Amino acid sequence: MLPDRRLVTGLAGLLAATQVRAQQCTSDLVIDDFSKWTAGTNNQDYLNGDDSTMTSIAASAGQVIFIPKADGSYFYESFPCVQAQTRGYGGLRFTIQGPAGSQVSLELQTTTSCNATDHTSSYNIVTGLTGQLQTLTLPLLGFDNNPNYDAIVGLVWSEFSKTNVQWSIGNITLVCGAVAGPTGATSLPPTSTTATRQTTIITTIPTPTSTVCTNLLIDDWESQSRLTFLGYNSMGQSSSDDGTMASIVVNSHRVMLTPKDTDSYFYSQFGCLATQNKYGGISLRIRAARGTTFAVTMAWFDQCGSNNIKTFTQTTAQLKWTFDGTERLYWFPFSVFTGIDTTKLDLIYFSNFNAAVILGPMSFYCGTTATEYVVPAVVATTARTPQATVSTPVSQAKAFVIDNFASKDTNSLGEWHGGDDGMTVTFGNNMITIRTNDSDLGWNTQLAQKCADMRSYSGAYLHIAYSGSNKFTVAMQQHNAQCNETIKPFPETWDSLEAARYASATDIYMPINHFNINLTRTIGFNLKGFYSQEPTYVTKIEIVDKVPAGWVTPSKLPSGKLVFSCTRPNSFAFAIDDGEPKYAQRVMDIVKQANIPVTFFTVGMPLLDPSTNLSKVYKEMALRGHQIALHSYTHPKMEGLPDVASIDWEYNNDIGAVKQVFAGMTSNYFRPPFGTEGARMRQRLAQSLGTPNPYIVGWSIDIEDWIWAETTTPNKQLDAFKRDVAMGGNLMVMHYLHESTVKLIPEFIKIAKATGKRLMRVDQCMEDPNAPPLT
Repeated sequence: MLPDRRLVTGLAGLLAATQVRAQQCTSDLVIDDFSKWTAGTNNQDYLNGDDSTMTSIAASAGQVIFIPKADGSYFYESFPCVQAQTRGYGGLRFTIQGPAGSQVSLELQTTTSCNATDHTSSYNIVTGLTGQLQTLTLPLLGFDNNPNYDAIVGLVWSEFSKTNVQWSIGNITLVCGAVAGPTGATSLPPTSTTATRQTTIITTIPTPTSTVCTNLLIDDWESQSRLTFLGYNSMGQSSSDDGTMASIVVNSHRVMLTPKDTDSYFYSQFGCLATQNKYGGISLRIRAARGTTFAVTMAWFDQCGSNNIKTFTQTTAQLKWTFDGTERLYWFPFSVFTGIDTTKLDLIYFSNFNAAVILGPMSFYCGTTATEYVVPAVVATTARTPQATVSTPVSQAKAFVIDNFASKDTNSLGEWHGGDDGMTVTFGNNMITIRTNDSDLGWNTQLAQKCADMRSYSGAYLHIAYSGSNKFTVAMQQHNAQCNETIKPFPETWDSLEAARYASATDIYMPINHFNINLTRTIGFNLKGFYSQEPTYVTKIEIVDKVPAGWVTPSKLPSGKLVFSCTRPNSFAFAIDDGEPKYAQRVMDIVKQANIPVTFFTVGMPLLDPSTNLSKVYKEMALRGHQIALHSYTHPKMEGLPDVASIDWEYNNDIGAVKQVFAGMTSNYFRPPFGTEGARMRQRLAQSLGTPNPYIVGWSIDIEDWIWAETTTPNKQLDAFKRDVAMGGNLMVMHYLHESTVKLIPEFIKIAKATGKRLMRVDQCMEDPNAPPLT
């Protein structure tokens, strides 16, 4: 089994001071001394390599020498499952040479047992590199996420802090017997909820006896988009680095802050919060390399709503916080911040970082005893997969192979196949290996250059022979009416099925009639919506007339209508996604002056934030006849979310926000953030809205504001608009994030009107019988 490829790893640190008692091993286990490098295997006869992510790579004298690129480079070792704890392996030894002062993330991959296939990833950061060749012997235990040390299957080095320079790794070995950890290191058990380490001054603050006090959450790092796209914490208050960090990565309710320099900072606001007589201080989990330091500032208002803010700063040394690479619970009582007014708390501010840190859930704790906020388990509100199945009739159509991956350029039909830019696809021995950390990317294989008539195969099955991960979507694509790829939209639409629902460990069988498309205009198939970074290996894609005896086919789940263009003749729709609140009123005034109805896809969380004024503006827009539609709660890539519960959380909160603001109103129209679509998000949208056919709204006109708005050539947004209109596009996407885009809206409207088409809302242009009549 090959490993997960983390382009952004997250959750790292040095190794903990935990020892493994040797039980059975009598000698070290060499994983790789690079004597087999040219064969692409290690000493365990398993695969290793970089999957072409490095600028250059070669092996020499017991080590692999490489130059990592600025983004996405990694080196992996896979091997047969090792029961390290049972067999008595206590450490990991390897040589490494990297630039002085650099660091690298080390990922340990484990499974639930040596019979399992899906692995989980745990991380550490290796620091203290000197620029010379070093031999590191690290204790095996101590990685985050409580890995199963009795089922280790792989290692990955990635996130090289210095790139475009030479590194080396060599002589990778599991060490037999106990290995000591960092001197003096201590750690709290991962399941502990009460801190036992003493800090500085402790002031007794009584906990109310009338009600039970629980930690007040500041941030649980629920969503990358909520934090870095919307700039909110769990309190609905502002949280940001203002672009000062090199990167901010949210993963598994942790945030990894990587500073550019000592001027980097990060803050989280409270909103003039009163905590006196209830909350005694702030606690949070932190993971950082030995020697890491930073400063913590508390700020409070002189008067709520005023600009007079007072601050007091303590360094990690003053707080007596030291780090050894293990995740521990840290805290401070408010009393260590001289003069603090706990009736008007404004924010917590982290600054002066000398290295990357990882923060866990951060909260106010009750009274004098520091406790931590424990993230509750999220459970899907409804069962994910109904038990219903369908019969498996035998088709009379002739079976044929679409793709056996004998050629990199064409499939078995002589038609094009290929992966999207950014996806790692490796060919070998009539097989492709697909790896991606982006649910937006996919692998395409075509049936015909124009349109393939697949009506005679409506009773047949798509068969995919595979191994590895089945956490992806299979889409069957429909061409436009002209079967012309120069006319928008192309493809016109597609239907998506969830691979895992139709899969065994080795095969996927999907009834062609489960794809709700026009079979007279079929283009081909697309493997997309990958929501696991574990690789998928595909050896054949074909159409077959029957399934194996005993095969159980699940029922087709409702997956809505995916649309990219208006269906009403001579119609044109402006569909505008959320933007910068300060421009919202101007946008409304522009469309009012133009006397056109538009559709606004709104994100739920900022809609509920009174400071944005969006609820007031959108209420007025709705009263003027504009359509209000859904755009998620925190703007993540929906199909990329790790589980159904996370998808449901986005939908349910977004639907709830719209109901709250618009007096119980609901909408059956949803635009996926970033346009990322897949079977799970479609199925859960239908379930959440209680309708089999909600609209998943894409676009056939993209002004590309995300490319051009902040450049020196913002008018290229106008060029992109004209290009797509000329190609037949009639359904628009744009945002009002930037001044340059807002200035061009009148020109967009003028050009759209000049086409002679009638401008209307999306539901009207879709000829939805529930839409308001045209006026």
